[in-house]
Amino acid sequence: MSNARLAGRYAKSLLGLAQEQGQLEVVYADMKYIQAVCNASSEFVNLLRSPIIKADQKNSIINSVTKDKVSLLTNSFTVLIVKKGRERDLPEMATTFIEQYNTLKGIHQVTLTTAVEVSDALKKSIEDKVKAESKFVTVELTTKTDDSLIGGFVLAFNNNLVDASIARDLRDIKKQFLSNEYIGKI
Repeated sequence: MSNARLAGRYAKSLLGLAQEQGQLEVVYADMKYIQAVCNASSEFVNLLRSPIIKADQKNSIINSVTKDKVSLLTNSFTVLIVKKGRERDLPEMATTFIEQYNTLKGIHQVTLTTAVEVSDALKKSIEDKVKAESKFVTVELTTKTDDSLIGGFVLAFNNNLVDASIARDLRDIKKQFLSNEYIGKI
């Protein structure tokens, strides 16, 4: 079970330390790497959360995964959280750090889900449109594909959802037929 408050506190501390030492961008890249490792390998996350594996073994495994890929500050941070027994929350700490960094820098996360892969030109066009409509200065666009949408797109940002998919249109039509709104009017 993840602990969001704990992850937030550790991420905030790391963010402050990185700013203080002038390594904010380096640590941000490190956290993106750790997040990518955690997203790509469920075995790595299971290892972090395993109560059976000893702390020194976890520390050596984390070190071997991140060796020459992360900065000294990030490496010291991972050693510290293993020493404190908080390594199980490392994936959440990395995600929370990235969210806090984005908030600090004014970067807005936008997720575009389509039925098929979209071109780079279309991605750029959508990014520019979101910037213009929402007055965002910086947008980080993430794309996903979901063939169940049939066509169209779903755009998610700042707790807003724009669903312009064919699947949603079909669900709406189905609701209208099931409610029989027009039968009583005949």
